[in-house]
Amino acid sequence: MIGIALGGVMFSDSLPRAFVDVANCQGSCFKTKEVAGLLASIGIQNLGGNLPKIIIETDKTLVFDIQYPYPDDKIHYAVVPKKDIKDVGSASKEDMEYLHDSFAVISKIVRDNNYQRYRVITNGPGYQEVTYLHFHLVIDREKPR
Repeated sequence: MIGIALGGVMFSDSLPRAFVDVANCQGSCFKTKEVAGLLASIGIQNLGGNLPKIIIETDKTLVFDIQYPYPDDKIHYAVVPKKDIKDVGSASKEDMEYLHDSFAVISKIVRDNNYQRYRVITNGPGYQEVTYLHFHLVIDREKPR
């Protein structure tokens, strides 16, 4: 009973995901992107600042320092809303405060460090490796002249 109650609390703010989509099975019904998205949702919403490599946390956003897969000449941060949003196309009006906060955090990072050469990237469903909306802030390290 404790496990069921704990699971209910942990999954309460996560969007439903189709792990087994029998109507659309093509070789495998197991959707690893959906499992990864669900696990990300649970971790982000329940562990927050206790996750490794967190450099910034607000009440609506987490920022991770992740270098992989970029080489040493780049700085790479993952900016993640603390609300389970699958992708930009599924964002609702209720999600906007989380998206606004994520972009405010990105803006602060850029301003505070005077970054000039950076990109903000997100992927749609066809490109996502994890079905959970997040943004990549990728900064070119300035080369000495």
